[in-house]
Amino acid sequence: MPINIPNTLTILRIVLIPVLVVVFYLPFENHLLVAAGVFGLAAITDWFDGYLARRLGQMTAFGAFLDPVADKLMVAIALVLLVERHDTLLFTLAACVIIGREIVISALREWMAELGERTSVAVSYVGKVKTAFQMVAIAGLLAIDPARDGNWLLGLCYLVLYAAAILTLWSMVVYLRAAWAVIRDMDNPL
Repeated sequence: MPINIPNTLTILRIVLIPVLVVVFYLPFENHLLVAAGVFGLAAITDWFDGYLARRLGQMTAFGAFLDPVADKLMVAIALVLLVERHDTLLFTLAACVIIGREIVISALREWMAELGERTSVAVSYVGKVKTAFQMVAIAGLLAIDPARDGNWLLGLCYLVLYAAAILTLWSMVVYLRAAWAVIRDMDNPL
């Protein structure tokens, strides 16, 4: 494994996951703001590691593998924490859609890579917007205690998360449609 700045940032993001969980549950004043800060720091490293890898010419196979894993772990674990605190049907459905899509698309990308068709399911613009919405919503929701701070900001965070869930479904359909052509051609070779 090459040790460089982008890979170090990706590893840092993974190391921050248990820190997020512990801080989320520790009973000290402003623990939710600190948890949101930990998540925010991890989200920023997500952007910086990719940018620096391209900018510094430090793209590695290890980074290409670990970066999306770190992203999915961070988002899934944060959503699991939030489902406990924001225990409504709509919130849980949104979290399930987001986590479920990540599993489906990860499996699809792996399968398409085995077929040599990885570029058919490359990250799209919709996927990037979806990720930005997720990160903003999750950071905001981590900072707010719904039992104590039910206000317009909480409602806005819910809206952004629900928009992220809709974009999640949309991007999944885009990826599946791109893959469907490959699947159809493999099942019907002529």
